[in-house]
Amino acid sequence: DEKEHEEHLKAILELLKKEELCAKFSKYEFWIPKVQFLGHVIDSQGLAGYYQRFIEGFPKVAKPVTKLTQKKVEFEWGDKQEAVFQLLKQKLCSAPILALPEGSEDFIVYCDASNKGLGVVLTQREKVISYASRQLKIHEKNYTTHDLELGAVVFA
Repeated sequence: DEKEHEEHLKAILELLKKEELCAKFSKYEFWIPKVQFLGHVIDSQGLAGYYQRFIEGFPKVAKPVTKLTQKKVEFEWGDKQEAVFQLLKQKLCSAPILALPEGSEDFIVYCDASNKGLGVVLTQREKVISYASRQLKIHEKNYTTHDLELGAVVFA
């Protein structure tokens, strides 16, 4: 949020002043909604939005951690959150490794929907190219199974 960003900026500027360092403000941008860094876009979701494509069922796995970012939810990092964090790290660093696409043929998209979320897997010749999934929005939880399945296809 902007107030938090302003507080961080103020703390950094005070630290620079204390250490007698200078900053050339023409080289900086403030209050921008997303940043492109090393070819990757970092937005309000941080890198989680980027890395979730590599972990099957990311929203379900990460729910105990992502729940902490909701409004009116007290931030309490307990054993459950630590276990999820360690599991996510392990999944990012181990097989199954995603394959790179080869050519433009033989792609298959698998879609699925449940009363919790949507999931998609892109494969080529039985090798996983990418995973994508997300939790249902509150209003989507009222959708029929047929509409959710169609939503998964659109999401894909």
